Amino acid sequence: MKGSTRTRISLLAAATAAAVLGTGVTTVLAAPGPDRADAPGASVAKAVPTERVIVGYRAGTDEAKSNTDADKDVRAKAKDVGESLDFDRRLGTGAALVDLGDKLDSKDVKEVMGAFAADPDVAYVVPDGRMYAAADPNDALYSQQWDLFESRAGMRVPGAWAKGVTGAGVNVSVIDTGYVAHSDLAANVVSGYDFVSDPWMAQDGGGRDSSAADPGDWMNRGECGTDANGQPVPARDTNNSWHGTHVAGTVAAVGGNAKGITGIAHKAKIQPVRVLGKCGGTTADIIDAITWSSGGTVRGVTNNPYPADVINMSLGGGGACDAGTQSAIDAAVGRGTTVVVAAGNSNANAANFNPASCKNVIAVAAGDREGNRASYSNYGSVVDVTAPGGETSPNTANGILSTLNSGTRGVGSENYVPYQGTSMAAPHIAGLAALMYQARPGITPAQVESTVKSNARPLAGSCSGGCGAGLADATATLTALGS
Repeated sequence: MKGSTRTRISLLAAATAAAVLGTGVTTVLAAPGPDRADAPGASVAKAVPTERVIVGYRAGTDEAKSNTDADKDVRAKAKDVGESLDFDRRLGTGAALVDLGDKLDSKDVKEVMGAFAADPDVAYVVPDGRMYAAADPNDALYSQQWDLFESRAGMRVPGAWAKGVTGAGVNVSVIDTGYVAHSDLAANVVSGYDFVSDPWMAQDGGGRDSSAADPGDWMNRGECGTDANGQPVPARDTNNSWHGTHVAGTVAAVGGNAKGITGIAHKAKIQPVRVLGKCGGTTADIIDAITWSSGGTVRGVTNNPYPADVINMSLGGGGACDAGTQSAIDAAVGRGTTVVVAAGNSNANAANFNPASCKNVIAVAAGDREGNRASYSNYGSVVDVTAPGGETSPNTANGILSTLNSGTRGVGSENYVPYQGTSMAAPHIAGLAALMYQARPGITPAQVESTVKSNARPLAGSCSGGCGAGLADATATLTALGS
């Protein structure tokens, strides 16, 4: 969509992420935050105007069942508000994606959304927001994985392994930037999907396709717009994060292969599902990714041959959970999939962040190596549990070491790099959940959440604001399941 009349360089959002476009529904950022120094964070999301809205029609209505009727309704609304609106496509949840045509200011967007909201056949209408980028094995770098084994602030994973659980037979979907080839992950990776529908954002030469390969998410200075003060976003050139590959390694890097690191569920299968690219990703694409990953149907996409037992979304940003995302999460949980999300990296109340504030998720805060809530981690009543997220400053050894790639503007050579963030904490819980699915086939998402929380231990350090049930403990959790 590069070169579209719907420019990417103007800022239509409010001054804070609390009310994007004045709608009260905010965009979601992928939780890089402090994960890496060059992450653009919230400024990128603020720089992107709303180009589409997601309309959820009530079950049983003509518009919910028929694309033709949905298209007629959109055209009628367009005539009512005097704007150019188009029915774009049906999402996996059944909601309609509506294109707003030419760039609209916040007042016009509110008017369009108001027209849909006033219709008794409409259950919800939300912006299509932008999302961005938390027996000992013989793996060579295992001694640096303090987050797995240290008694003070680690998750005590070896005691769970000793019970014979490794994640074998369990599928974990990592909804993120995709996957760059890494020999310490390859044996556990199954085919995924690229849900990035905008070719410009995809950076791989096209839109949606069956390859979840991560081509990189580098950005040039100012490429994603300007902030509230007219400054370029990002403020400087940024390099590839390979964020999804780092997350995947924490969950299921191959164990016992005498190289690199080991994942928590090192015999589980990882399915990379790509939703984030240049300047982030969209709510609509992520809704479809959640639906497809959990075994739901998305029109135009072949059904998932590896439906997820666990979904990891290391995503977090300002604003309450929107109805579209909540609908997709509820449906995924209804299919038996546990959904794990990052609490966010803004040192703020996670109740004001999406998707951490969604219901039916396990929202994960980050702890440091001393057992404190990490300085960047969100907190509060919606946080369910804490897991190691690390702090790389001033000592990178206190970060979370995982699989990565050296390429800055293209694919380079595989390596291992420590990151920090709730993006790194979340996959610890996703990996633990995978162990639980192996230990107790048929376990429900509610049982996963309650068992993890009831067997967490108090943080060894301090937590101001609330860190959920405490620090997750893999050994205690698997013991409680009777493994």
